Amino acid sequence: MFGGLSFMVNEKMVVSVRGDGGLLVRADPEQADELLTAKGARPAEMGACRAMSRGWIAVAEEAIATDEAFDFWIDMALEYNDKETGQRGRQQERPR
Repeated sequence: MFGGLSFMVNEKMVVSVRGDGGLLVRADPEQADELLTAKGARPAEMGACRAMSRGWIAVAEEAIATDEAFDFWIDMALEYNDKETGQRGRQQERPR
């Protein structure tokens, strides 16, 4: 769907590894302006000049080159997933 390998938690996409080695991260829209000030972060696009909704952030490969930088983005996305879904990184049981 996004041209990369996506990872979902609680039935919501958390992060996708893009073909260029960067990440597409799902973040809290209320924190988007602050997160976009980070080196290598920019608003995500679905195609040429077609912006995605607030909270979708493209992170350049160079900006996740260290374990610390990579962990920052993954942890932030997982925290938002917890907030958005009301769950702590686990799937709900589905009715049978």
